[in-house]
Amino acid sequence: MDGRGRRRAPAGAGKVRLTRRGRILVWSAGVCAALVLGVAGVGAWVYQDLDGNIQGADVHDGLGGDRPVNLSPGSKNILVVGSDSRDGDNARYGGDLTTMQSDTLMVVHVPADRKWATVVSFPRDSWVGIPACDKGDGTTSEPHHFKINQAFAIGGTGGGIAEAAACTIKTIEANTGLRIDHFVSLDFQGFKGMVDALDGVEVCPEEAIHDDKARLDLEAGCQTVRGEDALGYVRARYNVGNGSDTGRIGRQQEFMQALAEKAQSKLASPNALYGFLESATESLTTDKDLAGIRPLYGLASDLKGVPRDRLTFLTVPNYPREADVPADKANVMWQYPQAADLFAALAKDEEVDAERLRADAEDPVYASSVRVRVLNGTGVPGRAAAVAEKLRAAGFTVVGTGNAPETARTTTVGHPQGLREEAEVLASRLPGVRARQDTGAAAGVVTLVVGTDLDPEAIG
Repeated sequence: MDGRGRRRAPAGAGKVRLTRRGRILVWSAGVCAALVLGVAGVGAWVYQDLDGNIQGADVHDGLGGDRPVNLSPGSKNILVVGSDSRDGDNARYGGDLTTMQSDTLMVVHVPADRKWATVVSFPRDSWVGIPACDKGDGTTSEPHHFKINQAFAIGGTGGGIAEAAACTIKTIEANTGLRIDHFVSLDFQGFKGMVDALDGVEVCPEEAIHDDKARLDLEAGCQTVRGEDALGYVRARYNVGNGSDTGRIGRQQEFMQALAEKAQSKLASPNALYGFLESATESLTTDKDLAGIRPLYGLASDLKGVPRDRLTFLTVPNYPREADVPADKANVMWQYPQAADLFAALAKDEEVDAERLRADAEDPVYASSVRVRVLNGTGVPGRAAAVAEKLRAAGFTVVGTGNAPETARTTTVGHPQGLREEAEVLASRLPGVRARQDTGAAAGVVTLVVGTDLDPEAIG
C-alpha cells in the first residue's frame, strides 16, 4: 500500500505505452500509402485487378441504432483489425481456437483539420463489457464481460467478417463512446505475402526470442525476417520482454513502420510492387464505403500531410486485472479516469497530450482502494446486497449497504471532494453511469445509489 492507501501495481502497471519510433503512418495507413504510390504507376488493367481484390463488408445492419453521436463532424475514427482467422491457410495457428480472432486492434483518429492524428491501440486482453451481437449463424449472443478480442470471435461465429467487424465496432463504441466511421481488416496470410513480396523486413531484437506459440526462434541482433518468422515476430508475446500484450503492440507498430518504408523503397521494382499490392489487396476487407483503391487513396491523402511530430501512437492506459481480482492473471483493466479523458478528447476532436497522459497514469487507482456505500433506490428488496456482491467480486471494498431516502430511476455515483478518481473508477464499471461531486457525501466514501435502470449482472 502507498501513502494514499493504494496497493502498488505489479511490474509494468499504470504505464501508457508509447512508441518513440512512431513517426509515420500506422500499418493500415502504411498499406494505403503503398497503394497510392504504387497504383499511380501501373496500367488501368492492374488498377482494376487490384481494386476488385478488396472486399467490402456491410456492417450497418449489425450495429443497431443506439450508437454514439459524432461530436466533431469532419473527423474520422477508423477501426483497424489484424484478423487471426482459423479457416483455410490460417488454420495452423492456434489450433485450440475455432473462430476468428482479432490479433491486433486499434483506432486511428483523423481530425477534421487533418493537422494531426492519434493511433490508439487496445490490448486484446482488455476486460470489457461485450454487448449483445448478431453471431452470423441465426443467433444472438448475451451481453457479458470478457477480453475485448472475443467480440470479433462472437460476431464471426458463422464465418462472416461483416458480423465479426460489427460486434467489434459495437464493443469499441460501447466502451469508449467513440463513433467508429470505418473499419479495415487484414489477415495473417496477406501479411506474410506482403513481407515476402518485399524480400523480407529487417528487425533488430535486443534479446533472443524463442516462442513456440508464435512459431518463432530468433537470435538477438539485426536480421531480415520473412514468411512465418515475420508473422511470428509481430505475434510473439510470452517469451519476450515482460510477456505483456502492450509489449507486443509496440513491436507491431515498429514492424509496420519498417514494412511501409521498405514498400516505398521497392516502388521501382514492378514485380515486387505488384506482389506487395496483390497480397495487400487480396487480404483487405473494409466497410462498403472504404472498399476500393479510390477511397483508400483518399484516406492515405488525408494522413500523408500529417507532420511527423504530430502523429501520436499510444495504448489505452491499463493495469493488470490481478490488482483487482487476484485470481485473474490473464487480463488487464483500463485505467480510469485517464482512459475516459483520452476517449473524451478524441470524441471532441482534441489533440491528446501523450506526455501528460503518461504522467497522469503513473499512479493507478485500483478497485480495492475504492470504499463504496451501496444504497437501494429501486424499492426491490435485496437489490443493494446483490449489487454489493457483484462489486466485491470485481475487487471493490464495500463498507455498507442500505436504502436510499427515495425511489430512483437513474443510478448515481456521488463522491465528496478529493475522491473524484475513485468515483470515476466505480462509474466505469456501471454502464451509462457518471460520477458527480456531492457536497453531502460522507468523507472517504463513494456512494452508489442503485436505480431501477441498473442490472446487477451488467457490473464488470
